[in-house]
Amino acid sequence: MPETVFLLSPAHCGGKRAQLLLNQRAAFPLAVRLRREGAPLGEVFRFLSGLYFRGKLAYAEAFGADVLVITPGQGLVPASRSMSLADLLAIAEVGVTPGEARFREPLERDAARLRRRLGRRGVAVLLGSIASDKYVGILGRHLGARLRFPSAFVGRGDMSRGGLMLRCVRERRELSYEPIAGAVRHGRRPPKLTRERA
Repeated sequence: MPETVFLLSPAHCGGKRAQLLLNQRAAFPLAVRLRREGAPLGEVFRFLSGLYFRGKLAYAEAFGADVLVITPGQGLVPASRSMSLADLLAIAEVGVTPGEARFREPLERDAARLRRRLGRRGVAVLLGSIASDKYVGILGRHLGARLRFPSAFVGRGDMSRGGLMLRCVRERRELSYEPIAGAVRHGRRPPKLTRERA
């Protein structure tokens, strides 16, 4: 069976939740673990981002065996990899823009490695922003038709995508994917998700 790898866009490392996590006096469990022995990248980014990253990570873990996170300054990093406080501070210093060599070069390197690993039949599904080229431009150059995205993402904002993926996990319903190359990535906003009954 062809390999499917999920690629998750990163959480923002400069917001209020990041300030809480990076506070040397923070006493909640994740902050303490991060300072002492480190914590998995996926768990750290889930805390920083809230609904959107939580949805991406839950979806990728439910429907895929391999989950890689686009990590500023470090390329494609397994969501399970342990990160230290120093690692997180280094990530926070790198801008998420193709013009930033510290962001672009590690991602180019790892995208080329992933292309070789996937071969002709494997695919990489991007769970992240598809409307701009900050991820698609770099990944697409290396992965070509192997790079896919959920077609249901078109027109949705971050929160809507996060909610959609969490719902799919609860319903055990995987989204359909299509190649990014040549796809329509901008569209009308779809109807809001219907409220689930308690």
